[in-house]
Amino acid sequence: MVTSIGMIPILRIGPTLLATISVELRDAVADAFQAAVLTAIEKEGSTGLVIDISALEIVDSYVARILAETGRMARLMGTETVLVGMRPEVAATLVRMGYAMEGVRTALELEDGLALLGHVVPKKKA
Repeated sequence: MVTSIGMIPILRIGPTLLATISVELRDAVADAFQAAVLTAIEKEGSTGLVIDISALEIVDSYVARILAETGRMARLMGTETVLVGMRPEVAATLVRMGYAMEGVRTALELEDGLALLGHVVPKKKA
């Protein structure tokens, strides 16, 4: 583990950081998360960042803004960001609010997100 903010671990997988958010992001926690991710990118020299939000049932406009800003900030530091695990309700809410996740790529599952960043992901056995 590279670091963690409360219940949000930030793990290193090769050149990529993985942050799995499984707690509700209140303002202070979201701000601390963003700072921790950017510090971890600087320390680790990561070229990829995957943010897993599959455990989040609600993403309000503030959290959406923090996630999008984190992706844009990471890109300025040379790190591509992929947001994974967005629930259909969350996607619908963001679209209805007119919020675009500009600068952040998305994928349904973690394996797909890692593949977008160039990781070889073993195929699932049937």
